[in-house]
Amino acid sequence: MPIYEYQCNACGHVHEALQKLGAEPLVICPACDAAELKKKISAAGFRLKGAGWYETDFKSGTKKNVAGDTKPAETSTASKSCSGSCACH
Repeated sequence: MPIYEYQCNACGHVHEALQKLGAEPLVICPACDAAELKKKISAAGFRLKGAGWYETDFKSGTKKNVAGDTKPAETSTASKSCSGSCACH
């Protein structure tokens, strides 16, 4: 669940709330009880950027499945004996 930032237009109090994506925005300020709470637009604290971040960052030991670590699949003997006149080429 994402953390949203709110700021009260009445007292200026800044509040963070852990909410579901589909949850209604909060409107009541926890500091002054005014219905002036507005959701702020803010950047995430981190970015999941680049290809393979999960494979290289969160797996350990032999569980890694990084591109280039696996051997290419062997071709079948039927395709090796094909002369190029079939539909597989």
